Formats: sequence, C-alpha cells, structure tokens
Amino acid sequence: MAALPVSLISNKDCFPWVVQKFGGTSVGKFLENITGTIVKSHLETHRVALVCSARSGKTKAEGTTNRLFKASEEALKHGSKEYVRIVDEIYQDHVKASREIINNNEIILNELEKHLFQDCAKLKRFLEAAQLIDEISPRLKDIIIGVGEKLSCRIITAALQDKGINAEFINLENIIEQEFDANNLNQKFYDYLAKRIAEVVSKCGNRIPVVTGYFGIVPGSILNSVGRGYTDLCAALLAVGLRAKELQIWKEVDGIYTADPRKVPKARLLPIITPEEASELTYYGAEVIHPYTMEQVIRSNIPIRIKNVMNPIGEGTIIFPDAPKKSKNGFSKNGYHERHPTAVTIKNNIIVLNIHSNRKIMSHGFFAQIFAALDTYGIVVDLISTSEVHVSMALGAEIIEKDLQKALNELEKLGTVDVLEGMAILSLVGKQMKNMVGIAGKMFTTLAEANVNIEMISQGASEINISCVIDEFNADKALNVIHEHLLPIFTYQIPPDLSLPDQIVPQNPIALFP
Repeated sequence: MAALPVSLISNKDCFPWVVQKFGGTSVGKFLENITGTIVKSHLETHRVALVCSARSGKTKAEGTTNRLFKASEEALKHGSKEYVRIVDEIYQDHVKASREIINNNEIILNELEKHLFQDCAKLKRFLEAAQLIDEISPRLKDIIIGVGEKLSCRIITAALQDKGINAEFINLENIIEQEFDANNLNQKFYDYLAKRIAEVVSKCGNRIPVVTGYFGIVPGSILNSVGRGYTDLCAALLAVGLRAKELQIWKEVDGIYTADPRKVPKARLLPIITPEEASELTYYGAEVIHPYTMEQVIRSNIPIRIKNVMNPIGEGTIIFPDAPKKSKNGFSKNGYHERHPTAVTIKNNIIVLNIHSNRKIMSHGFFAQIFAALDTYGIVVDLISTSEVHVSMALGAEIIEKDLQKALNELEKLGTVDVLEGMAILSLVGKQMKNMVGIAGKMFTTLAEANVNIEMISQGASEINISCVIDEFNADKALNVIHEHLLPIFTYQIPPDLSLPDQIVPQNPIALFP
C-alpha cells in the first residue's frame, strides 16, 4: 500500500496538538523556513496549528502594524490621501512576498492575490469612511490593525498549500458571540475565548489551521484591553482550548540566555526557566513573552518552548514551573539547582527621580501624593526605594517628555526633586537563589570591585529579583562582571520533545563557576 501524503496523515486524531506562533519578523523574513521546514517537520507526529502576527520589515517601524497605525493617523488629516499610498504599499509588499514563496501552483497564487486585493480594498473603504466622519473609534481601529494578521495568514496558508500541505485560513474576527463587561474582562472571558477559538479550529478536520492572531471585536477594544501582544495571547488561548502538548513561540534567537549574547560573549542558552523568572526578564529588558500570556498556558500545565526560526533543530528554552518535589542531590525534579541565579539583564534609558520631602506632610501622605501625581500623567515606576522622607524612583524611557515635566511640577510642591538621566537598571534574576545567603552582598561587592557606582537598590523579600540602578555608561561592563562571577555553569539533559517535567534531569549535579 502506497504511503499517504503528508497532508492527509498530519492531523490524525490520535496525535497531540502543538501550537506554533510566529512573530512578525519571522513571517516577514523566513517564510520558506516556516512553510518548507518547521511545519513539515512536526506533521508526522503532531497535529499542528499556526498563529501568525502581521509581517514586519527590516525594522519594526517598517512593519505592517506600524504602517496601519500610520494610515489611521493620515486618514484623520483633512484632505490627505497618504493613507491610500500606505495601503497600496502594504498590498504590493504582500504580493511581492507571495510571488517569492509560491512557485508551483499559479492557481493558488492568483487566488491569494485576489484575496489580498480584496482585503486591502476593504481597508481603504474603512479609512475613507473614517476621514469622512473625522473619527476612528477604538472598534474601527481594531478592525484596521487586524488586517495585518489576515494578510500574513493568507500568504502562509497559500504557501503551505503550494507545498502540498492541506492548510486552511482561519479568521477569528467574529468569534465572540456573548456579551462581556468591557471594564471587567476576567478569567471567565479568557476561558470563553479559549473554548471558542478551539471550537473554530477543530472544524478544520485534517487540514492545518493557520489562525489570525487578531481574534475579533473585544469589549473595550483589543488594543486597549489586551495591547499589541494579542497574537501571543491568541496562541496561548488556542493551546489551552486544544489542550496542546506544547506552545512554541518562534523567534530569531535560540531561546532565553543567561544574558544578552550581543553584549555578553559568554552568555549561555538556558534549557529551562520558570514563568516567574521569564516574567522578570521580560519586564527588565529581555523580550520573552508577556507574563499574562504565560499565565494562561502555564495554569493549564502546558509547557512553552522558545525556538529559533533560523535554527529549527535547536531545542530552544522551555518555560515551565518548578516541580513540587526536590531530589536528594539538591536539584528540583525539573533540573533546577536550588541555590543560584538564572540570568542577568539590563534595561537602558532609565530616568531616576529623587524626591526629598519638605516635611509639611506626614510620610503616608507624602507617598500618596507622589503616586497620585505620577498616575495622573500615566508614568509607570520600574523600581522604587523609600525612607520616611525620601523616595528614589526609576522610570522607563517610554515616558513622554511633556507628561514628565507636568508630573515634576506637581512633585516639586512636595519637596526637592532631582532628575538623573542616562541611567540603567541591572537585574539579577533567579527563583531558586532565594535560599542563597548573601547573594545580594556578593552582587554589590562584585560591582564595587569593577568600579561601578550604584545609584539605588531595590530587592523583593523573595529575592527572585535583585535590581540596582547604575550609570548607563557602565551597563555593559556591569552585565559582564555579574555574569562572570555570579552565574554558575550547569549541564542539563533536555529531551527534544517535552512530555513530563521530571524528564529533565541534570547530567552533572555540580555547579561550575566560570
């Protein structure tokens, strides 16, 4: 009996689901890797579902989503037709990509180009209507931005079909059928979404679902309620709904490192990391995955694997919670040592505010008024260090200058305010280092020996994250000395196909310091 084609055996009911999420840069630059290698390599043993972001260009500013934002802005300018040129440019970019990846079937290519044209023509009509009424509502902006995922998913679906894989384009823009309170989108809403997305995808049968990361008209707007990371959340919810064996997040790096390998030549790939550690690294400079997205998957006991679209055979980094039991040799069952930091990261372009009270108000009123002033102008504090009459705060670079100045005017009523610019936050992260006595002291001693001055210190009671603010000029030097002196080397045996956390065991139970 002749072997069945890949497209017919790929999604048998007996196979476990794997959800693969591809980011904008991957879709923009590595279509052949995705459709020709990555998807095919999983089809013999898994049912595969794809979730795709909008295509990105050489830079994020050139990406489809940013162009769509720009088109929305131009549509609100009286008499401007720049939005037409932007949409035409988006269309041509996608047509060009389509012709480069689809080589075998002209019918598939022609059908794809017809759909791309229709999507862009509809987009122009939306923008034209917005210009006529001089308004773009949050709901309309969601629809406009969601076009990016539709275009990229159409290309990937067609490219898979061109390679003989029976794929199906899945548009999620109308899946929400119940009423929800926009001011209270709790876990019940996300559980509903996971179920609905899985229901739609399951109707594909043996076809490979290629799912738009944009999942429709969310109460209160998807951009306002979820943010631009909605494609990661969509993939997470799909994995939960399908009870997937694994959620794979495909990027352009091999996984999560002990430090930024572009700045620290000796940085090492982490085979496994906890969600708590990944969340801390995301917040303090490393682009991993949004903490809330991780929570949706991890609470269902589904591992997340970060993989490299340029190196598909690499094992990547697994994000998974600690196993509850610990072995006699000092390692937890998932391969973690109990007493070491996991990674070190840096966040640049930090502004430090030092506020010294004028003593006209009690300390509790002093703090309350500080945070009220910051909240009024939407300023988020990354780190804080306090005494009864003094507060030091580290603020991220995304602050709008005029908002900061307004906040400073309010804060100066409370006391003396000093502003330091050109600073950086250095963070040492590790869930298991909380039992390592003196780790904070060793961190600060190491910096002192390297002549790195510390402006402020912040440390939580759990010691999962010890952070300090230093001059940005010393950021790379500090990153390297901390990595060299505080991050031990471990060797692990990680199976390429994770099924149980306790499969991950250390080959060598000894920590080797560089």
